[in-house]
Amino acid sequence: MTRVFVDTSAVLALMNPKDEQHVSARRAFEILGAQRADLLTTSLVLVETYALLGRRLGLAAVRAFRADLAPLCETAWVDEPTFESGLDLLLARKKRDLSLVDAVSFLVMRQRGLDQAFAFDPHFEEEGFSLVA
Repeated sequence: MTRVFVDTSAVLALMNPKDEQHVSARRAFEILGAQRADLLTTSLVLVETYALLGRRLGLAAVRAFRADLAPLCETAWVDEPTFESGLDLLLARKKRDLSLVDAVSFLVMRQRGLDQAFAFDPHFEEEGFSLVA
């Protein structure tokens, strides 16, 4: 069975019809559904997603994500050692535009043996993962 990591960039594109990646996100999400892919995200991605959805699209989008999409994903809850390792990775990469959320995502993907991400963030490809979107 296909296992895919879900990133904030894909959720924002999926939920915002005005996003330039919306059509691609819908198409990719339909394919993942048809494949019955196992979806994984992290608690940090959830925090980031809720914050950005609320800021950009409002609380109705937060409610919709919480009710309809978040339950489709297994959540890897980030503990202190993973958080600290993610911070180490962030600092080692020396990329100003790389986020701690992404660095932790990469670690969790490697720990769980995932090589695909439902994402529009090029950092995933730079880290050697393939993008579903």
